[in-house]
Amino acid sequence: MGYEIILIIIGINILYVSFFTLRMLMVIKGYRVLASLLAMVEVFVYLKGLAIVLDNLDNPINLAAYCFGWGTGVYLGSKIEERLALGYVTLQVIVDSVNSDLQIKLREQGFGVTSWVAEGRDGHRHVMQVLTKRSNEQKLWKLIYSIAPKAFVISFEPKQLKGGFWVNRLRG
Repeated sequence: MGYEIILIIIGINILYVSFFTLRMLMVIKGYRVLASLLAMVEVFVYLKGLAIVLDNLDNPINLAAYCFGWGTGVYLGSKIEERLALGYVTLQVIVDSVNSDLQIKLREQGFGVTSWVAEGRDGHRHVMQVLTKRSNEQKLWKLIYSIAPKAFVISFEPKQLKGGFWVNRLRG
């Protein structure tokens, strides 16, 4: 029974903490209904496993299993969320040439681009703001650096979107 309880403790924590991590990320990203549904599953797993875990924490190996399961659950939950790639990302791209054809090529690939000329320390810069689904983020990074390898890029996640001529296309 010793090894079974260790595996049960690890499994319960991996499952519980994965749900916990996903729920927290969903709340942060504004998916309240989905987070609430996930919370119901999370608390069910937690309550079912709580008695088993608490009754068996007197053994240091079981405590180590608890800690291992917790850490693994955080990692697994974050990897699942990364795979789901929920939400949007905005990349702000700055290139040193105002005549850069980067914005044209980004638009040819279906990305919406807002651009303007800015003043940098060493002269004019071309600044572009590109919004895309998180599932397209890596494709966008690769495309930018294949065209403009010296581009300065900042990535951030917007919490809310409203308006714009292509927002409806993004949501589809």
